[in-house]
Amino acid sequence: MRFALNHILAPKLPLEQFFAAARTLGATEVEIRNDLPDVVTTLSPAEVRAAAGQAGVTIISINALYPFNVWSGDLPARAETLADYARACGARALVMCPLNEGKPVAFDDLVTALTAMRPILRDRGLTGLVEPLGFPVSSLRTKREAVAAIEAAGGADTYKLVHDTFHHHLAGETEFFPDRTGLVHISGVADAGVPVADMLDPHRVLVDAADRLENIPQIRRLLAAGYDGPFSFEPFAAEVHGLPDPIAAAGQSMDYVRSAL
Repeated sequence: MRFALNHILAPKLPLEQFFAAARTLGATEVEIRNDLPDVVTTLSPAEVRAAAGQAGVTIISINALYPFNVWSGDLPARAETLADYARACGARALVMCPLNEGKPVAFDDLVTALTAMRPILRDRGLTGLVEPLGFPVSSLRTKREAVAAIEAAGGADTYKLVHDTFHHHLAGETEFFPDRTGLVHISGVADAGVPVADMLDPHRVLVDAADRLENIPQIRRLLAAGYDGPFSFEPFAAEVHGLPDPIAAAGQSMDYVRSAL
């Protein structure tokens, strides 16, 4: 398996230390963020590129452009700025998340956004990683709808899916699209008291034997179907961020996943 680390795993670590820590686990692929922590507005792309080169890691994505499916206001300008940053820092892709505020977005508007975003990505040699969010308030919950919109936009050469094990479970989705998937985000929920419909990012911990999201069956199915891309740890829970050594905890989760498979 190709494990990767999302900076949300250890947001308190400065970027250089985060990159170096990934290498201690044998991971050579990382994701940086423009929120938690906000690397994009605090470091120049040249600094990020230099740090990645020094550590010997590949930046697989910047996470994320939001809300990508509402192509109005300042979004087009923000999309170009973020894509410019991604190209300059050496990132391979942009994660693109839909509106998640309880307001619907029409399928045609989703297609419009993907169509408009396509040349921005292609001109910079980037992949767009479309990540459906399984929350009940999300405007794009399923990978099936994302694939249909990508096809309608003629974007199969530009876009891939993010299969997020948390969001896959929340959406009640049963379909897998391994050949359309460019990245897998993995996290678990161990809290036995929270109903699935009430699960939120703060519930997302590292995957272990108490996981309720069926991470292992999901991963097993993706691998069996031929997915050979990275599996990136993306735990949002404060209890993970507050660990004395979240990187070591991620290593233990890697060991668990390998043994469970």
